[in-house]
Amino acid sequence: MLKFVKIDRDMPTKRDADERSTDFDEIYAEFAATKAREQASRCSQCGVPYCQTHCPLHNNIPDWLYLTAEGRLQEAYEVSQSTNTFPEICGRICPQDRLCEGNCVIESSGHGTVTIGSVEKYITDTAWENGWVKPIVPAQERAESVGIIGAGPGGLAAADVLRRAGVQVTIYDSYDRAGGLLIYGIPSFKLEKDVVMRRNDQLAQGGVTFVLNCSVGQDVSFDELRARHDAVIIATGVYKSRDLSMPGSGAKGIEKAIDFLTASNRKSFGDDVPAYDSGQLNAKGKSVVVIGGGDTAMDCVRTSIRQGATSVKCLYRRDRANMPGSLREVQNAEEEGVVFKWLRAPKGFVGSDDVTGVMVQKMRLGAPDVSGRQAPEVIEGEDYVEEADLVIKALGFEPEDLPTLWDQPDLPVTRWGTIKAEFTSGATAMPGVYAVGDIVRGASLVVWAIKDGRDCAEAIVEQFKSVSKIAAE
Repeated sequence: MLKFVKIDRDMPTKRDADERSTDFDEIYAEFAATKAREQASRCSQCGVPYCQTHCPLHNNIPDWLYLTAEGRLQEAYEVSQSTNTFPEICGRICPQDRLCEGNCVIESSGHGTVTIGSVEKYITDTAWENGWVKPIVPAQERAESVGIIGAGPGGLAAADVLRRAGVQVTIYDSYDRAGGLLIYGIPSFKLEKDVVMRRNDQLAQGGVTFVLNCSVGQDVSFDELRARHDAVIIATGVYKSRDLSMPGSGAKGIEKAIDFLTASNRKSFGDDVPAYDSGQLNAKGKSVVVIGGGDTAMDCVRTSIRQGATSVKCLYRRDRANMPGSLREVQNAEEEGVVFKWLRAPKGFVGSDDVTGVMVQKMRLGAPDVSGRQAPEVIEGEDYVEEADLVIKALGFEPEDLPTLWDQPDLPVTRWGTIKAEFTSGATAMPGVYAVGDIVRGASLVVWAIKDGRDCAEAIVEQFKSVSKIAAE
């Protein structure tokens, strides 16, 4: 260990931009064993590991880096898996530059952070290759059952913890495949789908029952689920896209990010996607403008490049330093040919039937807003038109009106429409009803959904144990 003064930071080899922009394969190669050990050995094993503190799951990062440096990979995997249900997924899609790596002590001292995410990915991929990842086998089965609404990361993480405790688990999801945004929202060049599917298979082999193509409120009522199970976890995520109400917004060719990404991911599975085949949700041969600066916008611009767009531009109303998306993703997008238009905001759209352009107004950063970020201000008289055949709105997501959709007026929600629940346990004011992930937090990171799912499941297990103990007495 402590080799950071002699060994420089090194990422896995990144495929050439011209090559990778023509397919949807992952862009980073895997670490070789020697390179993973070398990079792990750069960890300073500091007394106060800020990497662990700033990880939502509080993963024991120094320990599994130490074990990796010593070549004890199976032990490293076991330590990693003990706090993280899906380390191979977090290693691929977590914004490490804002979390663990961004708070690395040696990074602060100018030596370059430890490549934590890439080592985490390497450990777990090696575990799968060597058969160290086993189906769940509870020490003892319990009679209680839990119904989980939503097969995204929060719901899957909760299912994993509950099954390890012997609880009977059924997951209900409106999609035809489990995984939520991991399957249909995130492109394969960031998260190849077999990585998610093998975790789904592991859960199914461990006794988790999946009920897919099942929409709560239509195929089954919420009251039925409460009657069927001892507890219900709401893990639906947030899928309602924020919209723009401005001149020309009804023109054809203005699409929502989630529709665009879902069509692309479905096509990668070989599904029949008429809206993609017709060109409606396909960027091939088009001038594309993406509106937004978050990770979803980065997914859209990079997907458009791979689909064969003639040009791809991203409009964001603040500057590079203030954008919410990963700066690593911005760099990858620029290498692949995306043009970023900083301090730009849409004012309307041009075109009678089909969109032909975006009316853009230039911005400058003024005084900080209530969140402390500098508020964008319009520069009068600097409007212009950005030509576009396809406009993708990547403005974030909001919760659906679940009390109305599920006929549950007593389901407690905030003024933002998210469910009111305890952050530690996920418990709501409705007996036996819990909620986790984005439907509580609002649109957030996968790693936070995993944490919420695990915390909620542990709280439910403790509740079941308390009830059993009282009954036994």
